[in-house]
Amino acid sequence: MAEDQAMEKISSEDEDDKNRKKKKEDYLSDPEFFSCVLQPSPADSDPEYIGIRRLLLHRKAQSGVVLRKDWRCNGKGYVGYRNYINRSRNWESMHVPSHSSTPGQSGRWISSPAPFSLSFEVDSLTSSRELRSGNQALSHRLSFSTNASDSDRPYIKRAEPAYSFVGMHCIFDQCKAMVTVVKFGHMSSDILAYGASDGTLTVCNVSEPPSIIKQLIGHSKDVTDFDFTSSNQYIASSSMDKTVRIWEISKGLCIRVMYGVTSQLCIRFHPVNNNFLSVGNANKEITVFNFSTGRVICKTVFDNEVTAMDHDHTGQLIFCGDAQGSVYSVSMDSRTGSLSRTHTHRSGNKHKSPVSTMQYRTFSLLARGPVLLAFTRDGNLSFFSVALEVQGYLTIRCSLQLSSRLHSIRASFCPLLSLEKGEYIVVGSEDANVYFYDLTRPRHPCVNKLQGHGYPVIGVAWNHGENFLASSDFGGTVIVWKRAKTG
Repeated sequence: MAEDQAMEKISSEDEDDKNRKKKKEDYLSDPEFFSCVLQPSPADSDPEYIGIRRLLLHRKAQSGVVLRKDWRCNGKGYVGYRNYINRSRNWESMHVPSHSSTPGQSGRWISSPAPFSLSFEVDSLTSSRELRSGNQALSHRLSFSTNASDSDRPYIKRAEPAYSFVGMHCIFDQCKAMVTVVKFGHMSSDILAYGASDGTLTVCNVSEPPSIIKQLIGHSKDVTDFDFTSSNQYIASSSMDKTVRIWEISKGLCIRVMYGVTSQLCIRFHPVNNNFLSVGNANKEITVFNFSTGRVICKTVFDNEVTAMDHDHTGQLIFCGDAQGSVYSVSMDSRTGSLSRTHTHRSGNKHKSPVSTMQYRTFSLLARGPVLLAFTRDGNLSFFSVALEVQGYLTIRCSLQLSSRLHSIRASFCPLLSLEKGEYIVVGSEDANVYFYDLTRPRHPCVNKLQGHGYPVIGVAWNHGENFLASSDFGGTVIVWKRAKTG
């Protein structure tokens, strides 16, 4: 019996030796290993030092790949791995295990909040009593302004139901270029599309299991903007390649191309008559196209490049921003498509900056009526009340000065959250975070931030029910965040 056990032990040791030898042979025969070690070095450098350094760097990179594979096999994503390697030395004593959760079908789900969670629930020291008194004060004065950096946030206290998130729902990271714009379908909770700087346009489904429906390829340069028809059957996209393209989503085909003489920067369908398609371009124009024929119906010239635009809910007004930070109200005839400028709000800043976001909302508790959000590249976030009876006259109610942006980063209203409490805006940032600001809090406007991106966050968008928030970054990743249920 003892002899049999000894023989089994010897055979297992021999097998282990064979496996180790084979692994060593495979490693030594790796072409990447030799290309790393045998690369030519500068004439004035020590060849032995250069070779050893390259060898160590190669082994370090290879070990990192193995660790990332192990984490992905355990159902966790690259963000979890990054947080793991950046953990503090006493993380084991500080760690509190989170509640067990079931990963999604995609294998890219992030668990609910823990001390090292990806979504930090933040609240200021302002009590609800102070908040109510602040709202009363706002009703007596017309506007206020405040300065805040992106990282400026109040103390962490408790999770407010209005803006708490349970984590990531899914991640789309097949794109290798900057995702410039991301949007959900019209009145849709699960159709998501995003355009990238390589000219691609991707349509996804975020319901279980998340999947890519179609990839629309045709633009040769950056996709600057796109818009869904009311039925979500078609997408119209604008690009730096001077074209506007119409796509049929179900077939994944481009059914029409409208050529221009300059970059097409922003695009919107008419909310009532989808046969009208308005496009702002770098030639200081808004052009109205006939969607069915592709012919030009009307053109209106502005003072500078038209960089952002949005319709009101009736389709009788277009609000657009230009490259110098000015905001225009434009009247539109819903029968003929003709345009006429009505009002202009000039930027008061010395350094003029392009408008990256122009978003209209039908009602706000703060303004007691329709409102408009304008966000410029220099970080100026302006909140206007809109007088529809005076052809879209704009009155600034409040403003928030954030840090300047190198990229054309976008912002968005949080309509349903704002009806619960406060006046919320969600904004991307250069520091790879997604920030939430409450405009009714001039002292501590930042109420929450979401961490998970590895690059500057460029675009943000809510779905129809506001249970999902999509954010895109410079590295080509799109994260869909799941908001906590508020009952």
